Amino acid sequence: MNLETVIGYKLKQAQSALRARMDGALRPLQLTTPQYSCLEVIRDNPGASSAEIARRAFVSRQTMNTLLRGLQSRGLVERGEASNSRALPTTLTREGLRLLEEASTVVSQINHSLTATLTEEQREQLSAALSQCFEALNQSDS
Repeated sequence: MNLETVIGYKLKQAQSALRARMDGALRPLQLTTPQYSCLEVIRDNPGASSAEIARRAFVSRQTMNTLLRGLQSRGLVERGEASNSRALPTTLTREGLRLLEEASTVVSQINHSLTATLTEEQREQLSAALSQCFEALNQSDS
């Protein structure tokens, strides 16, 4: 088997290149890619628990707790009072939202670069194919 022909290997190559570009572009904003992902997930799911944010941001619960503490100390997120479920709901602060908007612009440019050589039809096909791959792997776990 030649790794260069394995789809999973190609995906990992693309993911590694994307991560490196994002880390470099977010560095001037004093954000890492996981921190950026965390902020995006919180914006899209205000009040989510750290466990839910961790799942959606593809990090462990322990890593998420560290990320959230750091973002909270910078005044970018607020964590509410624990309810009966003991989960601390998390929301963005005004400063967190401002920084996220700036970071989203940077990341959007990188995502545009990622698919700039593809036609609109190829982008749609790639997105659909990746979704199918994800679903296939999730179904095989059941």
